[in-house]
Amino acid sequence: MLAMGCCNAMAVYLINPKSTKIMTENALHAAQAAAPDLEFIGWTSQDGPSVIEGPEDGAASIPPLLILVQKASDAGADAIIIACFDDTGLKKAKEIARCPVIGIGQASYHMASLLAEKSAVITTVEAAVPILQNNISALGFADHIPVVEAANIGVAELDTTELEGAVNIPLGSTVAVRLAGKYNDRGEGHVTNVLNG
Repeated sequence: MLAMGCCNAMAVYLINPKSTKIMTENALHAAQAAAPDLEFIGWTSQDGPSVIEGPEDGAASIPPLLILVQKASDAGADAIIIACFDDTGLKKAKEIARCPVIGIGQASYHMASLLAEKSAVITTVEAAVPILQNNISALGFADHIPVVEAANIGVAELDTTELEGAVNIPLGSTVAVRLAGKYNDRGEGHVTNVLNG
């Protein structure tokens, strides 16, 4: 269990239905940055799949997720966030919890509707597209979010960033300086410059 926040704050349980702890930590830090006056408690579903990349993974994640939802509700959660963009198990979680439950996909669709007339979703893998389209339609956002496309990148790769670039800076008509770099961020809390360590 991870907790961030201060005493006497509203207790919001952020539950990751996947067994990947770094994803829980990243979501927890983002939530705390967005709402520093709330107390966030992050739980990782140890019995869930490591990633959710389609209906089979989603179905496998629901039973252990619902155990955690019930546990959070029994612990007095003021709200529960399902930290999976597919909103895995959201309907069933709402049925058993004694507090509001929202999925990060659902929250994103609502926020997008406040910011723009039309939006689109770019997701990870092709298998997620029909799931998100169904969620968007069920929530009444199909006209507002008519496009859902896959970037064809695995969920586990989202915590990895690789950047490479170069800039040429002219210092005169015959002289220029070239700055080049490449680094990898594997979601481990540090960045490695792979050109010179």
